[in-house]
Amino acid sequence: MIFATATSSFGFIPTWPTDGRRPHSHDVVTLNRVSNQRASDFTPITRDDRRTCELFDLCKRLVPYEDAWNWQKDIVREKRTLIERNEECPDTLIVLQHQPVYTLGTRSSVGYLNFDVRDAPYDVYRTERGGEVTYHGPGQLVMYPIINLRNHKMDLHWYLRALEEVVIRVLSATFAIEASRVDGLTGVWVGDQKLAAIGIRVSHWITYHGLALNVTTNLKPFDWIVPCGIRNRKVGSIKGLLQEVGSCSGYENVDIHQLDDLQLIDITYKSFIREFSEVFQLKICQTISNLRFSEKKPGKDN
Repeated sequence: MIFATATSSFGFIPTWPTDGRRPHSHDVVTLNRVSNQRASDFTPITRDDRRTCELFDLCKRLVPYEDAWNWQKDIVREKRTLIERNEECPDTLIVLQHQPVYTLGTRSSVGYLNFDVRDAPYDVYRTERGGEVTYHGPGQLVMYPIINLRNHKMDLHWYLRALEEVVIRVLSATFAIEASRVDGLTGVWVGDQKLAAIGIRVSHWITYHGLALNVTTNLKPFDWIVPCGIRNRKVGSIKGLLQEVGSCSGYENVDIHQLDDLQLIDITYKSFIREFSEVFQLKICQTISNLRFSEKKPGKDN
């Protein structure tokens, strides 16, 4: 059964699969509502006079998709209120991992699901983002930028290309992986393998949803869908590509085979933040966390 949050006007009745099970249980974090914070509440990561972007770092935790989705919409509403009052507000960046889930865009076709939705292997959500069906799961870094494009460029094509640029720079600078764009398709590719999927929503020029980069992701769940509606190309991961070459740019003395999944996630995350700051010319400031979550982390069995 495809479902959506009760607060969403998209999709279907919020329910679980008809057999009552929630398959493939994982350690997850539970998010509480987070109110807007002042720039003075943030710890700066970059030190310059750029516009502030608050960072929520949950890259080592599994966050339920529904929680992250509702959280984004709450932040968008808060930013819209501040803009309507002519008050300044920082941009926001959330970086996390999800427990296994399939998501569809507003107009995604269920024909791209290679399973019966009444007995789905994982939860399935229809959302208001653009794009077709994709998979999120452990080992995949998901970046949700919630930014006011009035302060950047009010151009959605520019924004999509900028997100792609962040990933291309991460792959090149940190892993010596030469990635590229493909004409007519959104995302980042290495040969015929898609490493990063992008799907966004923009409301009153405020962005949400975002991009997902496969780092150490188990790619098997992609076999149960037609990823992004593209039948003639593959899905890849940073780990898979590095195993082919056995090295890591910037880590010349490190045998890539000795790096565990958590180390690869950490390396990629740090590069993500660095390149996002440069591409969007933002001062990244990590929030003083007031989130409550379990201490459990993604494990090797996820």
